[in-house]
Amino acid sequence: MRLRLLRHATVALVLAAAVTAVRPAAAGAATRLRVGYIPIMPMAQLFVMQHEGWVKRAGLRFKLTRFSSGPAMVQALASNKLDVAFIGIGPAMVARARGVPIKVVATDVVSQIALIARGDLARDLKRRPGAAGIAAFTKAHHRRPRIATLPKGSVPDTALRYWLEKQLGVDASKVDIKGMGASAVQQALLSGAVDAASIMEPILTIVKNRVPSAAVIARGNDMLPNLPGAVLAVRQSLIDQHPDVVRKLVAMQVRATKMLNRKPQQAAGDVHAFVGRGLLPQSLLTKALTSPNTVFTADPHRIIQATGVMNAFQVRQGLTQHRVDLGQLFDTRIYDTVTHS
Repeated sequence: MRLRLLRHATVALVLAAAVTAVRPAAAGAATRLRVGYIPIMPMAQLFVMQHEGWVKRAGLRFKLTRFSSGPAMVQALASNKLDVAFIGIGPAMVARARGVPIKVVATDVVSQIALIARGDLARDLKRRPGAAGIAAFTKAHHRRPRIATLPKGSVPDTALRYWLEKQLGVDASKVDIKGMGASAVQQALLSGAVDAASIMEPILTIVKNRVPSAAVIARGNDMLPNLPGAVLAVRQSLIDQHPDVVRKLVAMQVRATKMLNRKPQQAAGDVHAFVGRGLLPQSLLTKALTSPNTVFTADPHRIIQATGVMNAFQVRQGLTQHRVDLGQLFDTRIYDTVTHS
């Protein structure tokens, strides 16, 4: 009998823990949310809503956790340490494919990646766009162009490979793709260690300002139309148990997107509090926010098809083993409710 009671007590504790795990981190009206993010410009909506004080006025509190990479955030999501994630679409797909119950409820940006080249490669690609320019550079320098990007399988890496194969008809082996961290990409471009990079803002603006020969060769839409980037993802349990909280999140996302597009100078101050403080002048960040290389949008409908195209390409190329069910990954109902109410 005692053993049976002990078993029942243990089961009760496990169930209680499971129920607690799907609630926001603090008790009381479900106002405290564990929010993960990476301090990069494509996640600007988070910085705006937090720094402008909208989160507090909405009756919410964010317990912010800063991550250095998408895989680290996937691990935190899998361990149920986050309720909300401002995360790249690539890591979000990996998390969902691994069975982590998250939903993309809004997006941050589209087409945020661009290919920027410098020196002789920039000149050759301007004179002979596409495959002819790459061939001319290779012949003149007796080596393949060196192109830096984020690690293999990331969105910038995938966008580069998709552009080469699908838009130019060039095999990726015709260039020397070097995967590295974002700061290393910037340094490699500035020092001339690479000839080009597939990367996002503000690195594009920084390099253009410092390297006279630098030029954007292909923008995100040229590489893959409506190229998905960072997104707002939440746990399914948060949608199920506290839809009002998710509506507030999405409403702030929409509002922050409007500020980024209509009042970039004001938004730059908010973003600067999280990105580049002490390293970048705010004026340069304002320039990056208004660059055509970044298109801020909260509309998740805009990236669904492109996400499927990108995932299918990644699987075919062996960049990932994770096939994604788009119906399981996206939930557009809350965005639709917020924007049509």
